[in-house]
Amino acid sequence: MPGANVLEEDSMEQDIESPVTIHQPKLPKQAREDLPKNLNKECAKRKIQRYVRKDGKCNVHHGNVRETYRYLTDIFTTLVDLKWRFNLLIFVMVYTVTWLFFGMIWWLIAYMRGDMDHIGDSTWTPCVSNLNGFVSAFLFSIETETTIGYGYRVITDKCPEGIVLLLIQSVLGSIVNAFMVGCMFVKISQPKKRAETLVFSTNAVISMRDGKLCLMFRVGDLRNSHIVEASIRAKLIKSKQTKEGEFIPLNQTDINVGYYTGDDRLFLVSPLIISHEINQQSPFWEISKAQLPKEELEIVVILEGMVEATDCPFGLGIM
Repeated sequence: MPGANVLEEDSMEQDIESPVTIHQPKLPKQAREDLPKNLNKECAKRKIQRYVRKDGKCNVHHGNVRETYRYLTDIFTTLVDLKWRFNLLIFVMVYTVTWLFFGMIWWLIAYMRGDMDHIGDSTWTPCVSNLNGFVSAFLFSIETETTIGYGYRVITDKCPEGIVLLLIQSVLGSIVNAFMVGCMFVKISQPKKRAETLVFSTNAVISMRDGKLCLMFRVGDLRNSHIVEASIRAKLIKSKQTKEGEFIPLNQTDINVGYYTGDDRLFLVSPLIISHEINQQSPFWEISKAQLPKEELEIVVILEGMVEATDCPFGLGIM
């Protein structure tokens, strides 16, 4: 029938023109809301002060520290933590002061014994041969502490106080050498520059992965030498207010990047994508898509491991 043909054609056109329905997984509210149009302008105007800088250094300065003596109780760590210019200055000053101090004592011994009044007298036995002033006493102090031994200035056996001073300077000189050389060795062997060849992605992204909403970023190593026992963890730095009304500034919350599944232990041979599932246990669950750019928060990623060449442990925090 003509009418039937018309109905069949209409039904075929409806089938062709009908849109295809795609069933997507149920997303949290932060993935369904649209961003406002003027969001980019608002984000450009905001200036955020970072908690951890991009080079991995913490942007925290300690102020109003009254008990400064605590830094001196752990003087070794204090010296290691100093900048190189101050460390080298202290290194030079410590040796110079010890040489001048013992040089002054050597000169005082020679002066009090009367060696300065018998310079050139072959019948007089001085405490130190060929010591004729403070400069020569200073040079003898350097030769004694550094065990150079040129052989021109020599202590004699007629000076018991000089023998005692020689023993004291030798022992103290060994202690100073052990302390300062150890401090320089520890500072040189610190693998801080190893982090320069660890590269993080410039931006972290939030997208679907295996039907789950995930926060993802990438990390890679530029060197051929591997990082042994590499592990990664992440922290959310955000101020919060408790139910009792207490304000906690810079509160730290763990971000699960595979702790329970072992995905946080990395074999960093090629660049890897680190993923955090945004579920009900995630600190991002209550933050919507429109609210996220307005939040004052920071994600700190901490990568720890051991340098393969030196077996020195190191840690890097950045994001």
